[in-house]
Amino acid sequence: MGRVHVIRHGKPASTWGGHDDDPGLDGAGREQARAVAAVLAVLPEGERPARVISSPLRRCRETAAPLAALLGVEVEIEPAVGEIPTPADLAPEARPAWLKRAFASDWSDIEGDRDYLAWTIEVAGALARYEGCAVFSHFVALNAAVAAAQGTGAVMAFRPDHASVTVFEVVDNRLRLVEKGREASTGVL
Repeated sequence: MGRVHVIRHGKPASTWGGHDDDPGLDGAGREQARAVAAVLAVLPEGERPARVISSPLRRCRETAAPLAALLGVEVEIEPAVGEIPTPADLAPEARPAWLKRAFASDWSDIEGDRDYLAWTIEVAGALARYEGCAVFSHFVALNAAVAAAQGTGAVMAFRPDHASVTVFEVVDNRLRLVEKGREASTGVL
């Protein structure tokens, strides 16, 4: 039974609906990335992550980089812990409103061209494969993992703050929530 530390990316340089669809971190986000790396790198042996996994998106890769440097490992990219896929026909400017509607519903009721309940299972399954790792992901993917671990259908499980650490244990190839990360208000909702 090992742990998976799932970290929401640091504060990005722009938000959803902005002009950059893959923003990096702003100054505060870079400081958050250094701070969370300093905490994770000194965890006791057996709890300290051995590998660093990241969503392909730039804000996650940049948040993961300081920890990878401290541990002397490469950042490994895992698309399955990336951002929630939006409907193919959704205009970029409509994405924030779509997400707000999604957060007011259950995973099985999200409108779109995809089975979002199945997506939560994919996210949780990917995280369960990374026992002993630090995984850098997103607000919605963290909610999917918490919902899967708690067996709830509600999309909004909690509001993870930038660079907060949510801890899961892997038990029989499934996630068990140990501790939710720090919560805060968010620009997403």
